[in-house]
Amino acid sequence: MQDYIEWGYWGLFLASFMAATVIPLSSEIVLSFLIANQYDFLSCISIATFGNWLGGMSSYGLGRLANWNVLERFFGVKQVKVMEVRKYSERWGSSLAFFCWLPVVGDVFAVGLGVFQVSISRVAIWMLFGKMIRYILWSIFTLWGIGFI
Repeated sequence: MQDYIEWGYWGLFLASFMAATVIPLSSEIVLSFLIANQYDFLSCISIATFGNWLGGMSSYGLGRLANWNVLERFFGVKQVKVMEVRKYSERWGSSLAFFCWLPVVGDVFAVGLGVFQVSISRVAIWMLFGKMIRYILWSIFTLWGIGFI
């Protein structure tokens, strides 16, 4: 964790990117530490959002490739779980990407949307919007929490 803080914005970008993949990592903690250490508020939100969005889009890209042997073996993405997303993707379409920020299921949503060949531009917009809102709310919560210290 300390390494991400020492790297500043680059550490935040890296943590945010990796958190949006199947690697379990909490970028919100890194974001909070940077905000608490007087890093620029808007820069922190922007970098975290962009990194997390790129990570989410890489999961979408893996889904587009849809080589189940690779996805299951190296990324732990189970075909059965992704196929469960089909009913949601048929109902909600690209707007399902808004929820790619959710822990655990967000990665499955991103991969599933790629597997089902949902429009990349629409997925990108919805995913960016969802991740941005999450980081804005988290950052405001961080500032609120710092006010109590």
